[in-house]
Amino acid sequence: MAQQVSLKPVPTGAMRIVGFYMPQRIELSDVKPAGLKAQPAGLQAPQYGVIKLQDKSFTVIVDRPDAGPTKFYVDTNGDSDLTNDPAVDVKAQPYKIQTTEYHLTSGSPQVEIKLNGKLTPVGLGMYIFDKNDSARSQLKNTLLYYPDYGLSGNMAIGGKNYKIMVMDEAASGYFSGGNPLKEGPPSSLLLIDRRGDGNFGIRQDQYDPSKPFNIGGTTYEARIAKDGSSLNLVKSSQTVAEIPLPANLTRGQKAIAFKASTTGGKQVSFPSAYKGKVVLLDFWATWCGPCMGEVPNVVATYNKYHGKGFEILGISLDNKDTAKNVAKVTGEKGMTWDQVCDQNYWQAAVAKLYNVEAIPQAYLVDGDTGQILAEGDAIRGEALGKAVEAALGSKASAGKP
Repeated sequence: MAQQVSLKPVPTGAMRIVGFYMPQRIELSDVKPAGLKAQPAGLQAPQYGVIKLQDKSFTVIVDRPDAGPTKFYVDTNGDSDLTNDPAVDVKAQPYKIQTTEYHLTSGSPQVEIKLNGKLTPVGLGMYIFDKNDSARSQLKNTLLYYPDYGLSGNMAIGGKNYKIMVMDEAASGYFSGGNPLKEGPPSSLLLIDRRGDGNFGIRQDQYDPSKPFNIGGTTYEARIAKDGSSLNLVKSSQTVAEIPLPANLTRGQKAIAFKASTTGGKQVSFPSAYKGKVVLLDFWATWCGPCMGEVPNVVATYNKYHGKGFEILGISLDNKDTAKNVAKVTGEKGMTWDQVCDQNYWQAAVAKLYNVEAIPQAYLVDGDTGQILAEGDAIRGEALGKAVEAALGSKASAGKP
């Protein structure tokens, strides 16, 4: 029996809801696109690209002078005139390779496409690496971008209600499962919150709506309306296996215990080796810009609270080529805590155990109970120090007679 699910547009902020994105890329050129009517005055070193969504083309100008900040200009209304569009608020995030500082420039413009038959401003995230970063020379003229919009709804399956999201992963502007603008995977992804905790995992909650999928032992097929207004769910004549749910690793749950060898040759049992302590299980890599951006704050928090019972166990996702950098980076940055690095990149044993699919990722854990005290954004940036202080305070209070 078919079920029709109404879908509502999520014009911006969808990436934060689902917790991941698949970056698309356009190669920038010094040549103006054909049909460009007008551009802002005072450009110093402009490069041009075009983003295509639905039947519209949006010209992008990235101005990258040798001296001064990088700026983004986007033809948000698609009229080929970049003088009548809102300014793009850009951020320059510093990152270091060895001792040289570079800047990752990002912005979040909104462009107009049709959702549910209505012209709607939707968010795009875009970023570009420093043109002087020789380690990323292959991306020197590449603008990376992703859709920050989607569709949301609620679906009833087997007597249970599930929150769902439909994402335009290929950034084509279409949700119906096809990808008319690009070769490659389908444009849309169907995400089903099977746990009912408001979170969407990358693997366990992700489905290709053009293929049958199994929920609760029954195989279904989903058909998404071309305008994104609805989804029809029908039982499939085919049978596929259900994707198993991984362990729940949210606040209040138990951390997964494991044993591993550190880079110093020590055997460590987590979390039992940290009795009486509060420990941060920190997933990172030397090649990860956002990870390295977090390092100064993590080091400062460690130095402030280590003497009071705070420990860290680092899990490096470096591969065979970059693992040699771990000792150097940790030494230079003052990361004096234990590190585990099996050189297996995203297939690192502990990372797979914790279903890590994006870094930085961290879990603050009580070494006595193994309970997860905080994770994700709750211990990112300045929030880490506050969470550690609160955890140590609670442990001290609990230990008083």
